[in-house]
Amino acid sequence: MDNMLPMLYESVFGILALFIFTKVLGKTQISQLTAFDFIAAVVLGELVGNALFDKKAGILDIGYVILIWGILLFIIEMIAQKFKRSRFILEGKPELVIHKGELIYEAMRKNKIDINELQQLLRMKDVFAVQEVENAVLETNGELSVLKKAEYQPPTKKDLNVAPTEPQIAMTVITDGEIIKDNLAEANITEEWLLEELKRQNYHDTKEVFYAEYLKDKKLFVLPYTKIKKKHLENKIS
Repeated sequence: MDNMLPMLYESVFGILALFIFTKVLGKTQISQLTAFDFIAAVVLGELVGNALFDKKAGILDIGYVILIWGILLFIIEMIAQKFKRSRFILEGKPELVIHKGELIYEAMRKNKIDINELQQLLRMKDVFAVQEVENAVLETNGELSVLKKAEYQPPTKKDLNVAPTEPQIAMTVITDGEIIKDNLAEANITEEWLLEELKRQNYHDTKEVFYAEYLKDKKLFVLPYTKIKKKHLENKIS
């Protein structure tokens, strides 16, 4: 009970101090945190939390911890602003994961992102088919910036007074060389049909295909492995 009042005003002080330093340092919103910002926020919060539950620590101790860490963050931010090359180390750099309609395997592998994760990020941008995308950039904060192909950009059918068609969700039928049999069944197509469609597009084995998706009444959309290192390609098709 004796510690409750000190913990109250120490908590209030800690919150206010963190808020002020956040404003001074010009931190981005939580959804826009880079990897470095995330680490800084976790460490700073941990330091304050430990100080609050340390009976020997008072407001001066908490203030000192926040001040030291804040100064370090400020110095690092200034370095990132003054020396552009340091930004790539501290904040990372955007990566093209789709370029001119093609999936960039090496960029996806480097950023530890698979097809399912990429599709989820696309759906968050209201894109439900990879074939609609011209370019996609994985930003330093983990979000995806998408540029659709010309035919999928505004004006819309409504603007042109064209009768709307039933919206569809593209079904992934091949990912990373493997057939997704559950999706075949849901799309009401057979594996034999899929293999025949691949042959028509000069693919003789599913292992040659990085990604394929199906839309009713449209040609099977197939993307091979492109811009992939030879050793990685050999591992895929072996």
